[in-house]
Amino acid sequence: MKKTFLIMAITTAGISFGQNKIQYPETKKGETVDVYFDTKVSDPYRWLEDDKSAETGAWVKAENQVTYGYLDKIPFRDALKKRMEQLWNFEKISAPFVEGKFTYYTKNNGLQNQSVVYRKGQDGKEEVFLDPNTFSKDGTTSLGGLDFSKDGNKAAYSISEGGSDWRKVIIIDALSKKVLEDTLVDVKFSGVSWHGNEGFYYSSYEKPKGSELSAKTDQHKLYFHKLGTSQKEDKVIFGADQKRRYVGGYVTEDDHYLVISASNSTYGNELYIKDLKVPNSPIITVVDNFNSDNSIIENEGTKLFIETDLNAPNKRVVTVDFSNPKPENWKDFIKETQNILSPSTGGGFFFANYTKDAVSFVQQYDYSGKLVREIKLPAVGTAGGFGGKKLDKTLYYNFTNYTTPGTIYSLEPKSGKSAIYQKPKVDFKSEEYESKQVFYTSKDGTKIPMIITYKKGLKLNGKNPTILYGYGGFNISLTPSFSIANAVWMENGGVYAVANLRGGGEYGKKWHDAGTKLQKQNVFDDFIAAGEYLIAQKYTSSDFLAIRGGSNGGLLVGATMTQRPDLMKVALPAVGVMDMLRYHTFTAGAGWAYDYGTAQDNKEMFEYLKGYSPVQNVKAGIKYPATMVTTGDHDDRVVPAHSFKFAAELQEKQAGDNPVLIRIDVKAGHGAGKSVAASIQENVDVQAFTLYNMGFTALPKQ
Repeated sequence: MKKTFLIMAITTAGISFGQNKIQYPETKKGETVDVYFDTKVSDPYRWLEDDKSAETGAWVKAENQVTYGYLDKIPFRDALKKRMEQLWNFEKISAPFVEGKFTYYTKNNGLQNQSVVYRKGQDGKEEVFLDPNTFSKDGTTSLGGLDFSKDGNKAAYSISEGGSDWRKVIIIDALSKKVLEDTLVDVKFSGVSWHGNEGFYYSSYEKPKGSELSAKTDQHKLYFHKLGTSQKEDKVIFGADQKRRYVGGYVTEDDHYLVISASNSTYGNELYIKDLKVPNSPIITVVDNFNSDNSIIENEGTKLFIETDLNAPNKRVVTVDFSNPKPENWKDFIKETQNILSPSTGGGFFFANYTKDAVSFVQQYDYSGKLVREIKLPAVGTAGGFGGKKLDKTLYYNFTNYTTPGTIYSLEPKSGKSAIYQKPKVDFKSEEYESKQVFYTSKDGTKIPMIITYKKGLKLNGKNPTILYGYGGFNISLTPSFSIANAVWMENGGVYAVANLRGGGEYGKKWHDAGTKLQKQNVFDDFIAAGEYLIAQKYTSSDFLAIRGGSNGGLLVGATMTQRPDLMKVALPAVGVMDMLRYHTFTAGAGWAYDYGTAQDNKEMFEYLKGYSPVQNVKAGIKYPATMVTTGDHDDRVVPAHSFKFAAELQEKQAGDNPVLIRIDVKAGHGAGKSVAASIQENVDVQAFTLYNMGFTALPKQ
């Protein structure tokens, strides 16, 4: 239902206004017009979608010159960076795991761009196994994953270059660390799952025509790579005849079954299983539709344990025999409750990690389904982990909240004994800060939880610089976690508030669905109501409120600031989905249609999307808040064109004195694998920009 006509670059606009006297780069305007259901929609900055063009490259360079020129003049930026580096500079160690005769773990001495993989043998001697800091000189190539053969003697690790979702997979002899064969290329949205010691399963798309960073990818395939053969010989296991947007495969711990998940959107998957012990066995269908999320998390012989939200919006675990695995034969193992379940297995037990009002509590079950104990957590917050191999005698979990740095605990599953394994030495006085959970009322009367964190003794005078953060989508829950950047913000007198909006997963599928498609406005209303609550309770005021979010949260910020530009002083949309009429035409964006719908669905959906799409709702003559859009030029998840077009619209139409900047990281993607140096600098720039536009000329007194 869409056609495009008359594409012609015609005008340029040099913009200078306000007391800041920012001269923005000239951004030419074209006459591209799309027609949706007889409605014409102009798209003057369509040319910025071409990430390969010299013109777009020149525009990126010019915008960054303006942005960094502005940031360089903020008087306290260097002091902020110094403190951020001081606080970030502590040793970080991961939980260990055993493969073969070695114990592996990652460690970062503090400011290393990428964490290093170490191992210890039976002699206890530590050695470097993989150092991602050697992958590239500038720290922009990161380790994406590391998986071992069943005997632990071989390994396959993936790398991401410049933050791209496209990965390379390198296969090595784990004992000697020598490369065994040619590198696998063009792997995307994939893990590596070994079958014995002979090879592994992985997933990828055909390399798209045009730009690999923005061209559409929509047919995912599962392959098997046999060691000693070329990638061209890799056999397609699933996806050649069944066109699916996302396909994944993994082998059960006992090497008995291959489990295949296939989906076309970010919610709902088909589920298949194949017996690997029977040569040429068929792929058996377990779930044949996309109406629920399903995953086989464990097996005991032919008995399968499945995590599902089928007829259980808050999730449950069911059992069924491999011989007849259809849903009509499922039996409850861990029943659905009023809280959201996230199960794991390890050490011969199941762990039911529940989320209640966005915080964790954990119960332990044996294989008969009997409740063994509740795991006592150190405080109110988020616990994660509790996974491992069936024979592991020790498991590990992480605990954190907004004031407590992530601490690793060891757990003996048989006795229930738990102890601190690794507590980071962070130069932050957690005891001087507190978090408060509140429930505020959204526009339609729905109660929404929000956790507000600040230094004890905070004066409710409406003058506290405040960052309100949100996401509200894709069934993702925002649970309490510690952040160095947020710690620095709070040290400087800042308030950090996180709203658990509809569209997320905090209260299960119903909560998620309440923020999707024709109900997406609920998410923005929830966020606006959070800001109004913070102002009404005098935590802050419109002059000291910043809103922040990334990806779907970037859309949240873009929609909120265009609907209520008066609510906040600063807007910080990061790697956002800003053009809701075209998001599904880039990379794997069409897979987000469960949450958003598309402009091609029908006239009602088109008009709804157009009604809130940030790019289409920037209006001339409006005083928008001080805005710094952030993105990466290698983002192939949410292509940077979204941010480019939004920034161009704002720069052209901004009526007030507030600056509109776009900060574009070069050789960076959606966020994963970003170097420590780049992460520090981005957080410094965001906070410096925010405080400066709230009127601070020096860091607030700590």
